[in-house]
Amino acid sequence: MKKSFFTLLTVLQSVIFTGQGIAQHVEDLYVPLEFQNAYAKGTRSTDGKPGPNYWQNKSEYAIQVELVPATREIKGSETITYFNNSNDTLSQVVIRLYPNLFKKGAARGEDVDPGDVTDGVTISSLQVNNRSVETKPGQGRGAQVRYSTTNLFVKLSQPLYPKTSLKLAINWTYTIPAKTHIREGTYGDNTFMVAYWYPQVAVYDDVDGWDRLEYKGQTEFYNDFSTFDVTVKVPQNFIVWGTGVWQNPDESLTQTYLTRYINSKKSDEITHIITSEDLQKKSITQNKAQLHYHFKAENVPDFVFAASNRYLWDATSAIAEPNRRTAISAVYDPASKDFYEIAKFSKQSVEYLSTQMPGVPYPYPNLTIFNGSGGMEFPMFVNDASYPMEEAAEVVAHEIAHTYFPFYMGINERKYAWMDEGWAQFLPNGIPFQIGANTFYPQQYNALYLSSVNGREMEMPMMMPSTILENQLSYGFASYFRPAVAYATLQDLLGKDKFKQVLNEYMNRWNGKHPSPYDFFYTFNNATKEDLTWFWKPWFFERGYSDLSIKKVETGKTTKIIIGRNGILPVSITLTVTFTDGTTDTHHETARVWQSGVREFAITKKYTKSIQKIDLGSPEIPDINIQNNTYSVNQQ
Repeated sequence: MKKSFFTLLTVLQSVIFTGQGIAQHVEDLYVPLEFQNAYAKGTRSTDGKPGPNYWQNKSEYAIQVELVPATREIKGSETITYFNNSNDTLSQVVIRLYPNLFKKGAARGEDVDPGDVTDGVTISSLQVNNRSVETKPGQGRGAQVRYSTTNLFVKLSQPLYPKTSLKLAINWTYTIPAKTHIREGTYGDNTFMVAYWYPQVAVYDDVDGWDRLEYKGQTEFYNDFSTFDVTVKVPQNFIVWGTGVWQNPDESLTQTYLTRYINSKKSDEITHIITSEDLQKKSITQNKAQLHYHFKAENVPDFVFAASNRYLWDATSAIAEPNRRTAISAVYDPASKDFYEIAKFSKQSVEYLSTQMPGVPYPYPNLTIFNGSGGMEFPMFVNDASYPMEEAAEVVAHEIAHTYFPFYMGINERKYAWMDEGWAQFLPNGIPFQIGANTFYPQQYNALYLSSVNGREMEMPMMMPSTILENQLSYGFASYFRPAVAYATLQDLLGKDKFKQVLNEYMNRWNGKHPSPYDFFYTFNNATKEDLTWFWKPWFFERGYSDLSIKKVETGKTTKIIIGRNGILPVSITLTVTFTDGTTDTHHETARVWQSGVREFAITKKYTKSIQKIDLGSPEIPDINIQNNTYSVNQQ
């Protein structure tokens, strides 16, 4: 999800720098007991690879859902087959009911319009292995169901043994919020982004067991990889876009639009499937009172859909790898001028991410960018507001990058948002977007933003579980800016080629699984064949900031420039020497110069010209105090 970074920065305007000096010590990383237990059980290993006893559970969902636009009501019926691949016997099943975020009295971390407060999810029937379960909350330890804010705990009458499965059948209803847009909702007349909408089995993993964390609106999600077979029922003239592969376009679209849709999936050009003129004709869908849109998706962590009878639809395709294309759609309000370029920006993003960074072929057959609010990622789907053109390009690239983190990699965003947001903030930085006559690269504001909050009281270490960081500033900087700068610093340290090679090794080991932070750290240690604890500890585990300074300059036959590290974060060094004739010389050192824990580093150069001044730093290196970064000859 893309946060409003300018909003975060306004909190900082009255903060005053005070200073800090903390010595760094190279020592082993702190490992919580849950992870120590996983290593002891052999489900994970300290070389960063899945352990010999690694397992993960999964589900198969068959869902029938009706969207009633006039009342914004969702009426759903689903059958879930849940597979217990663990070595544990389960006495209960935890089911997520995310729409209960809007239930009266629910604990929330985001504002909700009073008119959107409802009774939440109404479950009319629940069966476990064909046996009905009373869904009203019971009393005492013998109760079969228990509700928390967004979780339903179902006590099993018969245990679910290892390597077996059970079936759940659930009928439910809820009302889509009208004015509140926490990643989904209603967008004007007859337009809906439907997310977090079906009862979903929570993750049971080898570290925490059942994921019981509540959804409060800020921290995001953690899902198993599952299979979805979903049919969405809507009235005539509505188009539905969803996760997965659309199975029956010929049963919904009339021939003209079916042909455009089919041709767009193999074209490099932008196809305007639905234009403003087409909307006026009202002949896009077949003449049926109700339409049934059927989607299938395999090995994905979630399913979402959107529906509208008034949105435009552009489509194209991108080459994800030789002989395989990804179909791309942009669906949007005619008034959203930036969205006329979104299909092009999305195609460019998919191709860059597939071939350059991370250089892993886009893993899905299609991608839809829906014009809604904010910026939020889903498997094969993005919900984006309208923005000024350059920001629109940057936001859509960020959300598409989420395809890899968290979806391809199965990240637990609830606990470690930096494991996905940081990568989505970092990966698209090299995409050369063309905005008018200018080439625009997504600007690396990460270091600037990090400098503005680095070392402040509200800045928390990244290894603080994200669900604890309810303050927007703490959550935003720990999730987006600090990790993005850490990844960039590590890339500089290792070199682009080696960094990409090691990142790909991490992705090869853990895609389709559930990596933890330690799997990331240990994989990089193992693949680089070096202990990077000296880097991981200050960046990810400790509180502190980046502050380099020019401590001293000694001139003579050679020039010796002594750089001081006043903060604890190891960062790169960039020096720019300006000579009296106006020419410059730039010198760069990676953060490796701080590996031994030294507080000063000397750069000795031989110059044949007279020096006018020396500047330390660059826009890509965070520094909380730039007043000590310049040396002028008149200082002597």
